[in-house]
Amino acid sequence: MTDPSLTANPPHAAQRPTTRSFHGDDFIDNYEWLREKSSPEVIEHLKAENEYTDAVTADQQPLRDDLFNEIKSRTVETDLSVPVRRRGWWYFTRSAEGKPYTVQCRVKAADSSDPVADWTPPVIDPEHSLPAEEVLLDGNALAEGKPFFSLGGMALNEEGNLLAYCVDNAGDERFTLYIKDLRTGQLLPDVIEGVFYGLAFSPDSSTVFYTVVDETWRPHQIRAHRLGTDAAQDQLVFEENDPGMWLGFDLSPDRKTLMISSGNSEYSETSMLDLATDQAEVMLLVPRELRLLHGIDLMPSTSQALITHDFQAPNNMVSLAALDQLGKDTKPEQWQTVVAHENTVKVEGTALTGSHVILSVRRDTCERVQLLALKDLGTAAQGPAIEPQFEDELFTASLTFAELDAPVIRISYTADFTPARVYDLWLDDQKLDLRKQTPVNNYDASKYLSTRDWATAADGTKIPLTIMRRADLDTSVPQPVLIYGYGSYEASMDPGFGIPRLSVLDRGVVFVIAHVRGGGELGRDWYLKGKKLHKKNTFTDFVDATEHLIEAGIADPQRIVALGGSAGGLLMGAIANMAPQLYTAIIAQVPFVDALTSILDPDLPLSALEWEEWGNPIESKEVYDYMKSYSPYENVTAQAYPKIAAVTSLNDTRVLYVEPAKWVAKLREVGTGDAPIVLKTEMDGGHGGASGRYESWKSRAWDYAFALESLGCAKLI
Repeated sequence: MTDPSLTANPPHAAQRPTTRSFHGDDFIDNYEWLREKSSPEVIEHLKAENEYTDAVTADQQPLRDDLFNEIKSRTVETDLSVPVRRRGWWYFTRSAEGKPYTVQCRVKAADSSDPVADWTPPVIDPEHSLPAEEVLLDGNALAEGKPFFSLGGMALNEEGNLLAYCVDNAGDERFTLYIKDLRTGQLLPDVIEGVFYGLAFSPDSSTVFYTVVDETWRPHQIRAHRLGTDAAQDQLVFEENDPGMWLGFDLSPDRKTLMISSGNSEYSETSMLDLATDQAEVMLLVPRELRLLHGIDLMPSTSQALITHDFQAPNNMVSLAALDQLGKDTKPEQWQTVVAHENTVKVEGTALTGSHVILSVRRDTCERVQLLALKDLGTAAQGPAIEPQFEDELFTASLTFAELDAPVIRISYTADFTPARVYDLWLDDQKLDLRKQTPVNNYDASKYLSTRDWATAADGTKIPLTIMRRADLDTSVPQPVLIYGYGSYEASMDPGFGIPRLSVLDRGVVFVIAHVRGGGELGRDWYLKGKKLHKKNTFTDFVDATEHLIEAGIADPQRIVALGGSAGGLLMGAIANMAPQLYTAIIAQVPFVDALTSILDPDLPLSALEWEEWGNPIESKEVYDYMKSYSPYENVTAQAYPKIAAVTSLNDTRVLYVEPAKWVAKLREVGTGDAPIVLKTEMDGGHGGASGRYESWKSRAWDYAFALESLGCAKLI
């Protein structure tokens, strides 16, 4: 238990009122001055908050140490990925005990007349390097002496002798681009600052394509850098001037065309640039004026495109169209149907091999992989989709590799208590070969259970819940619960194994994921019913799910902790205002708790892009009033709040540190309870916190220790 004397004198943020005026409404903000990141006073305040947090939670340090050591002991630290074959090489990553980052490696592949032998990955010893093994990048060497390290992207040229890669040493997701000559191991003089995610070489290896962000951290330009030239002279390939559109690119399956996409959560636009033709110009394929969400794969050796889209198909359908049918006047109703729309199946996307279309679909809340033969595609003779079968009821099966020249595809598979597996699926006979199951020390899957339950929302909607626990836990009596939620951006909280979660379950806690509206688990409509002017459904779903757990006798009403991050942190702030009495503690990770202030300022990072998710409160008074009615910061009231931990990072560009800093200050100012409210700021981290797996484990241990101490579950059962 926390000594009350420690919580009596938290840091005091001075009240310096500023007025925010929109639509005739004046909102007095006492803590907006905390936004001045360069201010020494602000930095000192954040440091004082960290010191206070350290003092209040000092008694949790032994538990944090235990959790970290349990995560570490269960993790097989010296390991490697299953090699993947690309253009004559096997590529894989190594991890080594005591090293926080992975090492990118490769070995030369053999060619014979036997495709099975050629595409069966070599067996490599995790402990020892092969004689001809090449190290492409050593993350540990690159990170040495840096406060933060993250790789933003990598790309190889066609010949496999040049590697472009991006490095972030601050956590702000603004990367520096380097190019390495793999024949000599030396870096080329070409260095480009301020690069975003996404890299590709031209087919002739003369040029690297990359994206850059504007002042609001929105990717808005694609540029082409010719090797050996001054980066200041890089060619502008495409510019997206709409502040509500996110720009990106990829290569076509044959790697000869640059596929350019601008989009948001409601519609997109796709263009192409032929990289094999000199003086080619960007060609529009599907215009934004159609307001279609879509993705395009160019069919190799044809003049056709495979399009996944939502024209009169909210869960998406797949169509074929000739390239000369596309352009600013294209008519989706004339495209040829390949996969029709279904109300119960969401088509997430496609990929192409030389013989099949690979579909990523979601059915019964779970992501799955299906195959369609290219032969007779889009005709009456088209064959049925084939789906590999797995033993778990709730699982995630994702495509991780598909190429035109490969006779196999690779599938990543996991379930709540099935450590990640890697399968190769042979396209000719659909045979599944298990290449690897991630090893886990001191783990027996039979000791744990994952089940699906359904809560009922106030409007009658059924809310899916994933309930995880120890198999030997006594379910005849209510138990302590840690309930997690997200519910935004159509993101699905899919089944997946996690070592840190085992330490929570081993202390007698039931771990629940509430798949609330705003996510994508039940298709497009599930998302639409939890965004814009339906956003409050996300919050009420979470509260209704919590109450269901109590009424069903699953949760001890005196021992429930809520957890969520980013947009899930907004959820945490909302439920803290709506139903503080339900929760013993709330953990809000990088929380979006000052949402209205952020979205009202289009100059802030990503604000304009968010209008398609939340609505535009600048133009619409209705949206303004609705957002103001739920935005956590505006709705802190004189009530007793539970114990709250807000966790953030100083250099986060997605949710600025100032949001939880202001929220915590106002909670202390207005709230009437005596439970501790703490702010923990990672001073050298980004949206994902500190970098490196060990620091990540420490962060997870911190959050879980806060939850477990609040639940009174520090000891193993």
